[in-house]
Amino acid sequence: MADRSISGCYEAVCLAHGLENSVLRILDLMFNDIQAKGAEVLAISLQYNRKLLSLRLSGNKIGNRGAMYLVSMLQVNNTLQELELSNCDLATSSVIALSIVLKINTALRSVDISRPLLFSHQEEWVVHFSDMLAVNCSLVELHLGNTGLTDTGMERLSEGLRLNHHLRYLDLRCNRVSRDGAQHLAKVLTQNTTLEIINLSSNRIEDEGAVYLSKAIAWPGCILKELAVNRNNIRSEGLLSFAKAMEKNRTLTHIYIWGNHLEESVCRAFRDLMSSGRLSPEQTDVSAYEVDGQVFLAEVFQSLRKYIYCTDCDRSDNCKDFTTTQPSRADMFNDAALSPEATFPLHIKEQQLVPQQQNQSFLSFHNRNAC
Repeated sequence: MADRSISGCYEAVCLAHGLENSVLRILDLMFNDIQAKGAEVLAISLQYNRKLLSLRLSGNKIGNRGAMYLVSMLQVNNTLQELELSNCDLATSSVIALSIVLKINTALRSVDISRPLLFSHQEEWVVHFSDMLAVNCSLVELHLGNTGLTDTGMERLSEGLRLNHHLRYLDLRCNRVSRDGAQHLAKVLTQNTTLEIINLSSNRIEDEGAVYLSKAIAWPGCILKELAVNRNNIRSEGLLSFAKAMEKNRTLTHIYIWGNHLEESVCRAFRDLMSSGRLSPEQTDVSAYEVDGQVFLAEVFQSLRKYIYCTDCDRSDNCKDFTTTQPSRADMFNDAALSPEATFPLHIKEQQLVPQQQNQSFLSFHNRNAC
């Protein structure tokens, strides 16, 4: 299918009118020139749409007003399962409004609000998201990258995470989480039995935060499978603690550490993990090599997968069409997202998932030139 750019309100209006009785399952409008008015007409057309499963608007400057229209739509639409609003200039009020509607919407499985425009230092939105997570039973994937999240916010968010029993993927990349925030997250891992993937890349947890997380990973009840801590100013103590935790608990299979301080002791520890088969070379972003008896780690262009909830095969070569049976995605412009992405099996529990129709409709007006 040919890709083409869609810009301006008129085109969005024409497209929206065609959605009212459309059988489309996926609509990709990322990185175009859709603004508030375009979001309004899209929201109106989707209020009673019973077919569309995925709406991707990342990179469109719909702003606070446009986001509010979509929030209103979500109050009545109980079909949409995936919503991407990354880099859409959302403001505090629309982020809070989205968290409120997620308390009653039982259809959305994946939400991405990365890189909003939040100017308040009090992190009011985190309080609302924490309250939402405590009661929401549909979200399996939540992207909060580049939201300015601090340790205080992480503490508040953890309160809701401890009570949540459905979220499997938590994306916190490119925030301001340090050792204290990592400690709060570590406590969550000892109480939450559903979190499988955490992206903490481009934060600053340092050695102490890494040790906190490592202790939680070593805990026998921890089910975390994939962790990204690249670019976190972690030195030998913290990185070695991760290596030791992986020896104790074999649940963690993917770990990404590039961009930290890779001293020789760390290089040797991760070389041993890979040579022993404990860590697959395809499931990390480093590769060991030796020069004159000294071990080094080189960067491998693999990264934590950005999404686990898939409504199509466009995101990953190994992705299949799945939807959850229980009520229970893209900061493509951040530094971490510029690396080519590895594709891995989806680690999806068969008893929780059933296949969708294999011939689902897909319409993409994704302007790749804008990326």
